[in-house]
Amino acid sequence: MPDKPQPYKISVPGNSLDDLKQRLSLARFPTQIESPDQDPWDFGAPAEEVQRLATYWKDGFDWRKAEAKLNELPQYNLPIEVDGFGVLDIHFVHQVSPVKNAIPLLFSHGWPGSFIEVSKLLPSLKGDDQHPAFHVVAPSLPNFGFSSGVTRRGFGLAQYAETVHKLMLKLGYTQYVTQGGDWGFWVTRAVGLLYPEYCKASHVNMVMSKPPQWSRTPLLALRHALQPYTSREKDGRARSAWFDREGYGYNMLQSTKPQTIGIALADSPVALLAWIYEKLHDWTDSYPWTDDEILTWTSIYWFSVAGPAASVRIYYEARRPQSPKGISYDPLREYIPHVKLGVAHLPREISIVPTIWAAALGPVVRQSEHARGGHFATWEVPNVVIEDLQAMFGRGGPCYEVVPGKDGY
Repeated sequence: MPDKPQPYKISVPGNSLDDLKQRLSLARFPTQIESPDQDPWDFGAPAEEVQRLATYWKDGFDWRKAEAKLNELPQYNLPIEVDGFGVLDIHFVHQVSPVKNAIPLLFSHGWPGSFIEVSKLLPSLKGDDQHPAFHVVAPSLPNFGFSSGVTRRGFGLAQYAETVHKLMLKLGYTQYVTQGGDWGFWVTRAVGLLYPEYCKASHVNMVMSKPPQWSRTPLLALRHALQPYTSREKDGRARSAWFDREGYGYNMLQSTKPQTIGIALADSPVALLAWIYEKLHDWTDSYPWTDDEILTWTSIYWFSVAGPAASVRIYYEARRPQSPKGISYDPLREYIPHVKLGVAHLPREISIVPTIWAAALGPVVRQSEHARGGHFATWEVPNVVIEDLQAMFGRGGPCYEVVPGKDGY
């Protein structure tokens, strides 16, 4: 395999499109619980909605049009060797800013997202006289999108971090900053923990943290003990409690028996559609999803190199890190001292924490609170992330020139 980035174009074979249409034509749909006084989404994705979308996927949705739109993104692939797992072919978006000293930015997606989530950020991150410039790298994580899959056990958060870190080094970015949400939060935290001499700052739009501990951050623990929660923080804890009670089932299944649900997702496009559509609906802040958006997101999983089942294995592997290189969740929730941190708080995220909790993650230089937005921030409210990055890395910002010699202008 070549050792330099090769241009990449998505090109789904015609027989794969024919297979999808055939499977959709044979789909069976269940009855729908009727309860006029309750939200039909309480039971999960409504059968009538899924059937309507499946019919459109079969008869009206134009994948070739969506594919052509995706191929407007500057995409490449590059072989990356991961210790113990051989060489993986990694697909990634790479927007090189015309500004010579632009800041290298590694963007990590989550589930059920993909590299597509970076697309709304790209125009504003090229930089100009007023705003910092970024070289943006947005990989398809292994087992997702158009990157290789891994079928050996033990490919956990440390290996995801190793993959994207080595990608940045191969592209010539010996120091860089990161941005992520969902699994991107955990991957970027792992990068910061393992490679602090390379990863200089991070911005996250999902926050997984615990109350500050007296033994680790006593001043924050004291503030937490004395300072009452704001109305935003109270509402956020209620939202998080709702998710733990009503929305966490998928996580438990994917964390314990990923192969079982994987078989359904690999065989049935309708199962995949319902599984993803529920999250797009429940995790967003009334975002007006179009049918084409929903089916493009779902199709990226259906047509992925490793297949949709591969993407759910990360839940199992992250819970069971393999020694000696594995990383559990716990150290990623703790204070990482050498990586400056920016945090965006969104009201319809699935994990919403008080600002003091977030401050226990590291040297926080910016916390922004927003009136709108949910789990897929860069797709729903991209300006939230753009403005945070500009404030952090622009002239006068707390991370200005955090990458030495890369002033971003």
